[in-house]
Amino acid sequence: MNPTRCTWITGGGSGIGLALAQQLAGQGRVVVITGRDARRLSQACQTINDTLSSARVHYKVLDVTSTQAVAECVDEIEENQGLIELAVLNAGDHFANGLDDFSVVPFRQLFDVNVFGVLNCFEALLPRFKARNAGHIAVTASVAGYQGLPMASAYGASKAAIIHACEALYFELRLTPIKLQVINPGFVKTPLTDKNTFEMPFLVEPEQAAKAIIKGLKTHQFEIAFPTPFVLILKTLKHLPYRWYFALVGRMTGFSSSGSKK
Repeated sequence: MNPTRCTWITGGGSGIGLALAQQLAGQGRVVVITGRDARRLSQACQTINDTLSSARVHYKVLDVTSTQAVAECVDEIEENQGLIELAVLNAGDHFANGLDDFSVVPFRQLFDVNVFGVLNCFEALLPRFKARNAGHIAVTASVAGYQGLPMASAYGASKAAIIHACEALYFELRLTPIKLQVINPGFVKTPLTDKNTFEMPFLVEPEQAAKAIIKGLKTHQFEIAFPTPFVLILKTLKHLPYRWYFALVGRMTGFSSSGSKK
């Protein structure tokens, strides 16, 4: 077993995960990024390591929806790169879905990655962290998990589910030295949000998001949410009566009170 300590970032080949890997490696951490695209991961590692005095970023190809693959990956990381002290469970998928051609398929696809992919990582990590009496897990969810939003029934539900699971687990984990945090970003410019065809208020760059996350990781707060103005708006809307909520959000997003887009 390698006595070195390392950080594991799932979904580390692009977007928030890549920006996090770059900034954490720049602070001297050994970082392992995982994802499904070997070419993208390799390019990410090379780009980051070329800016460092030594190669501190490594990659492994991983599909988080496979329980066995996740368990084997964690074994390999701890054997070769070091004991995982921080895991940023950032792998996720996103696409819009609405009433047109409604299907359960996108729900299954997004839950498989955004919920069960995260829980596969929990299953592999928690026994190790409990045995070591130490560890830090940060889960990337989304402000879309706060309440229902138009064209996001599958994505929002998947993020709400993982937020709920983390809240429930936190009751027990807070009684241990294992630290659990949930990251709820607003709109961040990534390959996933590049697919959106609607206006994205308070859009931030991945580098800004990574800075906010790293700052939050140093605190003991359960939720790391940003950008602050957008988060405050959504949290305020959440507490409104449904009639007001649907009217305001419908007006803001271009959907009428009947649920059809104007």
